[in-house]
Amino acid sequence: MPVSRTGRPPVQRAARRPAVPRAPRENPFVRLYTRARRAWDRPLTAYYLILGGSLLITVLGLVMVYSASQVTALQMSLPGSYFFRKQLLAAVIGGVLLLVASRMPVKLHRALAYPILAGAVFLMALVQVPGIGMSVNGNQNWISLGGSFQIQPSEFGKLALVLWGADLLARKQDRKLLAQWKHMLVPLVPAAFMLLGLIMLGGDMGTAIILTAVLFGLLWLAGAPTRLFVGVLSVAATLGVILIRTSPNRMARLQCIGATEPKSGAADCWQAVHGIYALASGGLFGSGLGASVEKWGQLPEAHTDFIFAVTGEELGLAGTLSVLALFAALGYAGIRVAGRTEDPFVRYAAGGVTTWIIAQAVINMGAVLGLLPIAGVPLPLFSYGGSALLPTMFAVGLLIAFARDDPAARMALSLRQPRFGRKRAGGPVRGPRRWNTMRRRASSARTSGER
Repeated sequence: MPVSRTGRPPVQRAARRPAVPRAPRENPFVRLYTRARRAWDRPLTAYYLILGGSLLITVLGLVMVYSASQVTALQMSLPGSYFFRKQLLAAVIGGVLLLVASRMPVKLHRALAYPILAGAVFLMALVQVPGIGMSVNGNQNWISLGGSFQIQPSEFGKLALVLWGADLLARKQDRKLLAQWKHMLVPLVPAAFMLLGLIMLGGDMGTAIILTAVLFGLLWLAGAPTRLFVGVLSVAATLGVILIRTSPNRMARLQCIGATEPKSGAADCWQAVHGIYALASGGLFGSGLGASVEKWGQLPEAHTDFIFAVTGEELGLAGTLSVLALFAALGYAGIRVAGRTEDPFVRYAAGGVTTWIIAQAVINMGAVLGLLPIAGVPLPLFSYGGSALLPTMFAVGLLIAFARDDPAARMALSLRQPRFGRKRAGGPVRGPRRWNTMRRRASSARTSGER
């Protein structure tokens, strides 16, 4: 054994371990994308998007209605919060309808399809009766409920067409009848045209356009062949052209697309141009909540059809993009619910509701941006108007019920722990708690000899 100079044995050094190659460091952006995609694919994503998105749109709409309607209310010698209080009441009632619709089973939704359709047709026909129907801004589509409360039955016609059309197509699919074109068109298209005729008797072409979009959405979901789809679209487009050409008011609205001056030839584009002015003066973050200038009499219908313009002026580009993102999330969630279900009624109803809300939002925003003619339709869940808010919130409740009814979502909801009564970590494990009722205490206090 070799020794050192001092006479001591040399120190045996431990063999050096081979270097373990380190795993390559993951890109933080890739890791964030992976986590976001994993969270996006969870079973309850659609449920939370529909519930949270609709509530955020409604709450933000209440704030903007209060801000945009104060000047109009004061000009009418009314309290500044007059329109806000009416919208808040409608939102509370709509919240109850949303909760009821979200807890109703699918069978009950299908059972309500025919009564809602019959009620909507009856009210829409009642509008044309002299002394009952009212004309607002040239449209005979209102019924007075007494005082300052009015109702627009055509708004409930959208919900009626969605529920009844979904139930009709689902029953025909169960019987394998949708392969024949006559069963796909009849009686869905004639009933839709009947609703469109009742709406057009009052002159409300904006609601008729949305109802037509719902009809095409149902036909597309039912798998209508291209030639059939194009044929129905051609008939609807022809009727639309005739109705526009025969109305000077509609022709003037069509000429205001992209207008930059209030007087564009023979058309008066005051509302369209001042909507652009409001959006342009908002900048990136807006002039501040309540600081709009256009709502002081320059912009007509600032709290109804053109509330998106006031939002852009007061909250800026950030506010308008936030509203767009909320509607995009709501639309994505509706498409996801319709695409992942195996129930044909749920697929048609979810697709119809999503088409209704997104088409109406696109038409409203497109008119404010000057890309589409002014159709006179409110921004769903956002603009002032109880007649539009109530059926829309009920329709959102439908989407919530359908999202909860998904098997994966139902299992995830059943596995969630309750918020209250949750056991603390590390605490003693107790058995199930037994509630001592009066009968149990009395029986336990008895001796064996008592009777």
